[in-house]
Amino acid sequence: MEQYIIKGGNPLVGEVEIGGAKNAALAILATAIMTDETVTIENLPNVRDINVMLDAIKGIGGKVERVDVHTVKINGSMISDLLVDYEYIKKIRASYYLLGALLGKYKRAEVALPGGCDIGSRPIDLHLKGFRALGANVDIHHGLISATADGLKGTHIYLDKVSVGATINIMMAAAMAEGKTTIENAAKEPHVVDVANCLNSMGAKIRGAGTDVIRISGVERLHKTEYSIIPDQIEAGTFMFAAAATRGDITVKNVIPKHLDSITAKLLEIGCEVEELDDAVRVVASKPLHHTQVTTLPYPGFPTDMQPQMSVVLGISEGTSTVTESIFENRFKYVDELARMGASIKVESNIAIVTGISQYLGARVSAPDLRAGAALVIAGLAADGITIVDDIYYIERGYEDFHLKLKLLGAQVEKVSTEKEILKFKLKVS
Repeated sequence: MEQYIIKGGNPLVGEVEIGGAKNAALAILATAIMTDETVTIENLPNVRDINVMLDAIKGIGGKVERVDVHTVKINGSMISDLLVDYEYIKKIRASYYLLGALLGKYKRAEVALPGGCDIGSRPIDLHLKGFRALGANVDIHHGLISATADGLKGTHIYLDKVSVGATINIMMAAAMAEGKTTIENAAKEPHVVDVANCLNSMGAKIRGAGTDVIRISGVERLHKTEYSIIPDQIEAGTFMFAAAATRGDITVKNVIPKHLDSITAKLLEIGCEVEELDDAVRVVASKPLHHTQVTTLPYPGFPTDMQPQMSVVLGISEGTSTVTESIFENRFKYVDELARMGASIKVESNIAIVTGISQYLGARVSAPDLRAGAALVIAGLAADGITIVDDIYYIERGYEDFHLKLKLLGAQVEKVSTEKEILKFKLKVS
């Protein structure tokens, strides 16, 4: 089993290049099968979730050609199987986007109920409500979601709560429905906009993405395109918080600073200096950091995917902070792991009360999910002594070359899989 071993205490300094947005890429890969022509997708992050999604597309008969590590060509003209296997779904939740894509194109799809990180209940009832409103018969049996329609017809859909997944899935299906569809209370996340832009480049007619009302005029067919995925705001935010936690100075390159506004605002609040450039953000933490309050909210609010990283930084900031999680109820599973490193955090319902300590102490911890795993790595980088992070499989689902990028910033970190490698690292850094 692979682990990260970290010797903390070094400020991270330098420049880091951010890859394509995983959450946008997963949905955009699904849109690529909605035409019989070849779609080229660039700036694809080379992470496990993406590779599972590509395998799922191959599994239903799609042609996948890896041009290079960050570019893929997909052709959906030979899709023969409208059943997406449980093997893929249990590994990544986002393979449910194939439901909206297949339903839109073929008016029929069957997909296993989704898995993914265990960060709380993520029901897909809003997705199914949207498909039914478009005229599909939706049934759940033997762990499979089956959706069929003689034809999809545009309609007015109001989402009871903001849902990125439902917004994207309904948008895909409605892109090839007859007539006009309006999605109200739609998610406004950058990757919703990215998926809409990709669909529009394939001939769809979608307006209003990025606002809470999206209007779609259905088209009969979509065509080929070449599309480059936006930078990953969560990867960028993770390195921004790594700068804060280690009292470092990092320039995060290849980003859209506007997407990072809520993250930047919190870093400024706790005492960091943040400089915004055209396509980069520099974070300097040269002074003691102090407490604040943060609540996770749908975009443009503070992202739930940045909540564990925020808590790690507040854990070594002066005073008492509160972190309120309003999206997922299981998002505090990392708190017990952080306590092994000396953190003083008390969770009451959906609020973490964080009392700052002077420094974390190295310990052996386990990543409970993707973002919490990255947060524990940041804690290890800021800690006194050696930290070992187990279950890094989760982290590699969403971060490309994470430990290598950290090493370029001066971190003492290695990926290891044996006690001998652990001992060798300890001897090297002692």
